[in-house]
Amino acid sequence: MSRTETTLRTPIQKTALVVSAVFALVGIAGFVPGLTTDYDALELAGHESHAMLLGLFTVSVLHNIVHLAFGFVGFVMSRTVNGAYWYLVGGGVVYLLLFLYGLVIDHGSEANFVPLNVADNWLHLFLGVAMIGLGLVVNRRHTARGRR
Repeated sequence: MSRTETTLRTPIQKTALVVSAVFALVGIAGFVPGLTTDYDALELAGHESHAMLLGLFTVSVLHNIVHLAFGFVGFVMSRTVNGAYWYLVGGGVVYLLLFLYGLVIDHGSEANFVPLNVADNWLHLFLGVAMIGLGLVVNRRHTARGRR
């Protein structure tokens, strides 16, 4: 019985694929009326967008495209163990920086180009910590297994 490429993926590669899929699905969901409330208020970019994914998270066309791109990058980077690790850890750092950015800027200012609200800030903190944690823990387990 031959092993397919999918069965040869390491746990960290599988983890990065799952995270990538979630980002891609969130990017798609941001364009779906019903999942995104006030869809008619969806703006290209900026804090003027009043569309809300799941009624909680402010989204814009740019925001949705960034999620789709982040998912795509994860699919590509998960092809290697090193790429999967850096997608999770590096992506986590990006989300922690977004969290800090969301704390510093005035949500009604022109600097809020993403756009962000309080729910987005908390989600970015969670995503940053979770992605870094997954990258470190799953990679550590993979490395420990390789030393046996």
